Amino acid sequence: MVTIAVIGEGMVELSRSGEHGGIAGWETHHGGDALNSAIHLARFGLETGFISALGADPLSRALRRSWAEEGLDLTHLLTHPDRNAGLYAIETDAEGERSFAYWRSDSAARAMLDLPEAEAALAHAARCDLLYLSLISLAILPPAGRERLAGLCREVRAHGGRVAFDSNFRPRLWSSPAEARAAVEAIGPLVDIALPTQVDEAALFGPEPIDAVADRWLGWGVAEVAVKSGADGCLVATRDGRHRIAPPRAVVAVDSSGAGDAFNAGYLAARLAGRAPARAAPAGHELAAWTILRRGAIPPRDHEAPYRF
Repeated sequence: MVTIAVIGEGMVELSRSGEHGGIAGWETHHGGDALNSAIHLARFGLETGFISALGADPLSRALRRSWAEEGLDLTHLLTHPDRNAGLYAIETDAEGERSFAYWRSDSAARAMLDLPEAEAALAHAARCDLLYLSLISLAILPPAGRERLAGLCREVRAHGGRVAFDSNFRPRLWSSPAEARAAVEAIGPLVDIALPTQVDEAALFGPEPIDAVADRWLGWGVAEVAVKSGADGCLVATRDGRHRIAPPRAVVAVDSSGAGDAFNAGYLAARLAGRAPARAAPAGHELAAWTILRRGAIPPRDHEAPYRF
């Protein structure tokens, strides 16, 4: 059985239901970029562990129960004695585009590597077949924590595993784009599968053609790159060539949150099932399409959910 370790932050999600404009119009769910991908991977039947920290508060306990019900291995989901789960509110406009407000600056996940159990969690991750993390996973940690995750990437690769990374850029989590860009440049040479988004890369490195994004990651020694470009599909590039992969169908988004996270999970699940990179991209597109046609960053499973190949 292939084992996957995902590192990041999972939070309480508040989202509006219907047209109600008052406080009673908010519903609670869960979300977070790495968490979303982890849940999708677990739904494919893959052995997926989520490494993070929550508090001992009621919402943290509810999150644990929900994630366990999704099939995540929570052996190394740590408990911080003094901090609570992070929280964010999301609103979507008529086109399905979203806006966020966050309460996460003192979340338990930001201090996960300060906990004594963190060493065992990192030792477990080092032995996994695939380590998945994102730029947000790095952003919530102090510089010393980012260095520890870089060291973890080296250990995973030394043990024969692979590292997958999404340069998911959220400006408010960084002091400047230059700080975030430096973090990407430091982690890039330690990545095997890069899953960037063209708009995030433009915010970090300036506007450029999609091929230039792929060239940068390949230049760092990354074996394969899938550059996401929204409704235009993606560019899959390896040392042997590159392919433009269009989405299998056009959809009108209900809620675009979690689309990139879903693509990443679908792509990685297909790769782990033995599909070549260019043939794995349609699986990512299909899962992303299913996600954005439903509300929430990680919609409940239904009969149309594309978790089989």
